[in-house]
Amino acid sequence: MDKKTTRIVFMGTPHFAVPSLQALVENGYNIVGVITMPDKPAGRGYKLQPSAVKIYAVEQGLKVLQPEKLKDEAFLQELRELRADVQIVVAFRMLPEVVWAMPPHGTFNLHSSLLPQYRGAAPINWAIINGEKETGVTTFFLQHEIDTGSIIFQEKTTITNADTAESLHDRLMLMGADLVVKTTDAIIQGIAPSVPQSELIQHNAELKSAPKLFKETCRINWNQSAKKIRNFIRGLSPYPAAWTKLHSSDDDAVFKIFACEIAQNSRPLLPPGTIETDHKTYLNVAVKDGFIHITDMQLSGKKRMKVLDFLNGYTMEEGARFCF
Repeated sequence: MDKKTTRIVFMGTPHFAVPSLQALVENGYNIVGVITMPDKPAGRGYKLQPSAVKIYAVEQGLKVLQPEKLKDEAFLQELRELRADVQIVVAFRMLPEVVWAMPPHGTFNLHSSLLPQYRGAAPINWAIINGEKETGVTTFFLQHEIDTGSIIFQEKTTITNADTAESLHDRLMLMGADLVVKTTDAIIQGIAPSVPQSELIQHNAELKSAPKLFKETCRINWNQSAKKIRNFIRGLSPYPAAWTKLHSSDDDAVFKIFACEIAQNSRPLLPPGTIETDHKTYLNVAVKDGFIHITDMQLSGKKRMKVLDFLNGYTMEEGARFCF
């Protein structure tokens, strides 16, 4: 096989998947089909919007399939007719065996963690939330249980103290594109490794998971350490965003917190959630072991803004505190 004759079907939906598809196209691989999610209503007019992958695929004149159900026989027949030698999955959805087992050279997935750590839907977020110093991208062959297939390649990167979910997402997105090309080449050449994940699990090692994030998952617990809260906020920034509410039964306003710093603590501790502000230049929140200095936030129904601009238009009552 070679890259011009090997028939490749690519599966992906969001922006994260686009650089991987683009790298394959620009390097001359034979993409015979692209599978992505159906168009979804979005925006004020709820007009149907194509996925980022579809937009790029259409621009390149690639065949696009958008099945509602992956087990639908009409879709499966279309997929068979593409006669893929290998399928590549980047940020798509869980595939039934009838799909991932179809190509003779297998189906591989790109995952944004160093498997077997952080299996699940939100590995980028959870790695930062948990204060990890290192993460990466992994390609692996699909099998029955999600994110458990044999590993092909991995690439590592350091998580810096300044990283947010956004910056790490963008870095892993580009690293992943390179790894997809490397993996595809290895499969075409018949030299792709296939290492069972069980061989990478050290004795008694804790396997950390990366479950899907829900709204309540993203609520800030101010009764934690400043370091944990800062990791939590940057691990959810800018999306889906950490949030909190004022400790008031008649106020349902939600405050999203996008960025903060650990404030120098040279004053007595206050009850967690207590707000300190001069109403002009700073907004600090007491936590378990000190204070968090909020720098970037958003009130429900308003735009995201720097805290100076926020305080210019919103007055915190004396004695206000955030609940948890």
